[in-house]
Amino acid sequence: MNTTTTATPWPAASVLDGAYRKASWHLIPFIFVCYFFNYLDRVNVGFAKLEMLDALQLSNTVYGLGAGIFFIGYVLSGVPSNLILHKIGARRWIAVMMVAWGSLSACMLFVHNPVSFYVLRFFTGVAEAGFFPGMVLYFTHWFPAQKRGQVMALFMSAIPISGLVGGPLSGWMLQHFSAGQAGMAGWQWLFLLQGLPTVLLGVGVYFYLNDGIAQARWLSTEEKAAMQAALASDEKQRQANSSVGQSFSDVVRNGNVWMLGVLYFCIQMGVYAINFWLPSIIKSLGFQSSVAVGWLSAIPYLCAAIFMVWAGRSADRRRERRWHVSLPMLMGFTGLMMAANFSSNVVVVMIGLSMATMGALAMFWSLPSAFLGSAAAAAGLALINSLGQIAGFVSPFLVGWIKDATQSTDTALYILSSVLLLGAILVLRVPAKLVNR
Repeated sequence: MNTTTTATPWPAASVLDGAYRKASWHLIPFIFVCYFFNYLDRVNVGFAKLEMLDALQLSNTVYGLGAGIFFIGYVLSGVPSNLILHKIGARRWIAVMMVAWGSLSACMLFVHNPVSFYVLRFFTGVAEAGFFPGMVLYFTHWFPAQKRGQVMALFMSAIPISGLVGGPLSGWMLQHFSAGQAGMAGWQWLFLLQGLPTVLLGVGVYFYLNDGIAQARWLSTEEKAAMQAALASDEKQRQANSSVGQSFSDVVRNGNVWMLGVLYFCIQMGVYAINFWLPSIIKSLGFQSSVAVGWLSAIPYLCAAIFMVWAGRSADRRRERRWHVSLPMLMGFTGLMMAANFSSNVVVVMIGLSMATMGALAMFWSLPSAFLGSAAAAAGLALINSLGQIAGFVSPFLVGWIKDATQSTDTALYILSSVLLLGAILVLRVPAKLVNR
C-alpha cells in the first residue's frame, strides 16, 4: 500500500494571504494618498473657477478649454511615460512625475491671462500622464487578477475621497484667503497649498516604494516566493486568454484594446463633467457661499467612495467584471438625466448628481488588467488610458461652450448621459472569458 501523503495546501495559502495583507497595508495607503493629491491637483481648477474667472475676466469657454487642454498633454505623453516607467522602475519615475506636476500645479497661481492658463495646464498634463496607468501596471507586479478588483477599488476610491475632502477644503481655502493675504487671492492660495504636498510626496515615493516583490525587505523569503508563484500562474493564464502579442505594434493592432479605450472614453466623459462642473452646478442651485458649495459637493463623492469599495469586493467575490461596470454606468446615465430634468429641485438634483458620481467612477480597470500580459500591459494600459483621457478635453470644453451658448448646463448633461448609456451597452461586448476572473 502506498503510504505517501499529499501535502496540504493550507499552509501555503496561509502564507500567501498573510503576504497579501502585508502588501496591501504597506502599499495601498501610501499610494492612495499620492493619488488623492494627483486627482486634487487635476480638478481643483473647478473650485478655483468660482473666483478666478471673475478676477481674470475669463469666459466659461476659456475655462472649459483650459480645463480640457490639460488632457492634450496627458494623451500625448501617456504611452511614452509608461514605457519609461516600465524600463527604469516605478519608484524613480513616479517620484520624478510627482515633483514635476506638483510644482506646475502650484505655479498655477501665476496665471494672469488665457495663454498662461493654457500653457500651465498643458504641461501639468504632460507631467501627470504616466502616473495612473503606471500605478495600474505597478499593481500587476504585486497582485494577481482575482485580487485586483478590491485593490483597484481601494486605490481609485481616492477619486471620490479627493472630492469628499477636497470640496470642503477648497471651499474653506477660498473663503479664508478671500481677503488676499500676502498679496494673493484665495484661488492662488488654493493652487499653492494643494500643489506643494505633491512635491513632498514625490520625494517620499523614492524612499518608500519598492519596484517589485524581490526588493521588498518587509516580506519574508517564503512570502516573496508565494507571491511570485501566484503572479507566475496569473501571467500564464493571462497569456492563454489574451490575443494581444508582446510588442507595441501588437497592442496597437488589437481590437479589444481599442474597444476598451472607447469604453473608457465614455466613462471619462461622465467623470470629468462631474469633476470640473459639480461646484458650478451646485452654485447655480442658489448656494453662493464657497463653503456651502464645498460641503454639498462632498455628498456625491461620499456616496461614490462607499459604492466603489462595495463594488470592488462584490466583483472579486463573484469573479464577474462586466456587469460591475455596466450597471454603475446605467446609474450614471439615470443620475445625469435626473439632474438635467429637475434642475430647479435641489433634493432631486443632489440625488441625481450622487448617482452620476457613483456610476461614472465605474470599476473599469479590472477589465484590461485581467487579460493583458505583462509584456503588453505597459503599452496597452497606457494606450487605453490615453484614449479615455481624450474625454478630459472634450467634456469640460463641451460643457463650457454649451453653458456660454445657452446659459444652462442641461443640454450638456443630456449629451453626457447618452455617452454613458452607450458605454454601458458597449462593455457587454467585451468577451466574458477575457475578464471574468
